[in-house]
Amino acid sequence: MNRACRNILIWAVSVATAIPATALEGRAGLKPRPMVGVRLALLQGSVAPAPPAALSTPAPNPPDTQASSFEDQAEKPEPEAEKRDREQEKRDRVQEAHDRAQEQIERRLYDAGTEAIDDGKLQQAIDKFSQVIDGHGAHAEGALYWKAYAQNRLGQRPEALLTLETLRRTYPTSRWLDDAQALEVEVRQSSGQSVSPEAEGNEDLKLMAINSLLGTDPELALPMLDKFLNGAQSLKLKERALFVLSQSGSPKAREIVVRIARGNRNPVLQMKAIRDLGLFGGKESHATLEEIYKSSPDMEVKRGILRSFMISGERQRVLEVAKSEQSAELRAEAVKELGVMGARSELYQLYQNETSIDVKKNILEAMFAGGDVEHTLGLARAEKYSELRCQAVRNLGLMGKDKTADALASIYSSDKDLEVKRAVIQAYFLQGDTKSLIQIARQEKDMSLKRDAVKRLSLMHSKESTDFMMELLNK
Repeated sequence: MNRACRNILIWAVSVATAIPATALEGRAGLKPRPMVGVRLALLQGSVAPAPPAALSTPAPNPPDTQASSFEDQAEKPEPEAEKRDREQEKRDRVQEAHDRAQEQIERRLYDAGTEAIDDGKLQQAIDKFSQVIDGHGAHAEGALYWKAYAQNRLGQRPEALLTLETLRRTYPTSRWLDDAQALEVEVRQSSGQSVSPEAEGNEDLKLMAINSLLGTDPELALPMLDKFLNGAQSLKLKERALFVLSQSGSPKAREIVVRIARGNRNPVLQMKAIRDLGLFGGKESHATLEEIYKSSPDMEVKRGILRSFMISGERQRVLEVAKSEQSAELRAEAVKELGVMGARSELYQLYQNETSIDVKKNILEAMFAGGDVEHTLGLARAEKYSELRCQAVRNLGLMGKDKTADALASIYSSDKDLEVKRAVIQAYFLQGDTKSLIQIARQEKDMSLKRDAVKRLSLMHSKESTDFMMELLNK
């Protein structure tokens, strides 16, 4: 018998007889079948049974069970590697979620910056783009360009030149460099600095001459316009040149516009070309845009094409994107465009088949934009998710009291969800429906809902609400 087995045997006898294991260990006469003898002794009464557990001292652990345990562990697969893999996988998932969140934040900041430029809020745009730049994400290059653009518009020309230099130095292969070069020429000209010889001269007059030539001799004018677009002229003039080409019925002119729409060197001109193809192009141009959408990995290009389809009334193409696009973000963009196009039945059909809660929220917003009271009412009553019912109810509050007042009252009385009831109170507030809010404040048994109604009434400053407040004070 090996030592590990012998020690375990001594421990077992010790447990059964209450004799210390140290006393047994020294007995040389211990045989390979000790437990049989112990059992016989217990049956014959020659060995006293062990005292109750509560009164006896705890039996010692088997002396060599730890060594035996180590031997067993050596035979099993090492768990540490699996633990490390699981922890790494968890860290990867957390990092992936963080990256997605950062991308969404950056996207919103970038969009807010471009919208601020459109609204003439240039300093606000600079602040938004600065935050995008600090994140060093996918939109940092474009943010640097637009920041310089806004700075130039504000007259901050030295700062604009420094921002453009940062773009060239930090992103030497950026597809924004051509536009940055044209903007730099514009900035330097505006500040009275000399520029390169090819940028000298009156560009407006050149473009006017080319435009005139296009009407008399297109074969001569088109190569000049193409060269104009590929040169160092200002972005404003390039956009005008592109506009001239887009309105031309020449197949060669369309070929130039399509090439720019496919291109990867001038993002601003590319988006302008995509818009112009939707605005002035026919079926052939729209088919080209669909082809570009399917082949391009650029989310901005895809958004631009969806907007172009909306402008040109290509409802079916936008609907196909909303149905089949893998990206929930782009499906949501397509849904928004369908709302602008008034595609009510298509949106309701999409809602029924959509699985993403976020996209469904976008569909509800699109229904609101399209004035679809009927389907919004139906969803406010029948949607199984409380969050979506609440949004539908709030949208009803913005759709006109005459069309929705009875339906809101019915929803408040029938829906048991407190959040839905609060959404109805909010809808009444948005509609200025003082009478319905006073009725809730008087009749509602739930104190939280009663307080919510009174709170809204306190903000309405109408005679009815003031009278009700006085009534509460006099009670």
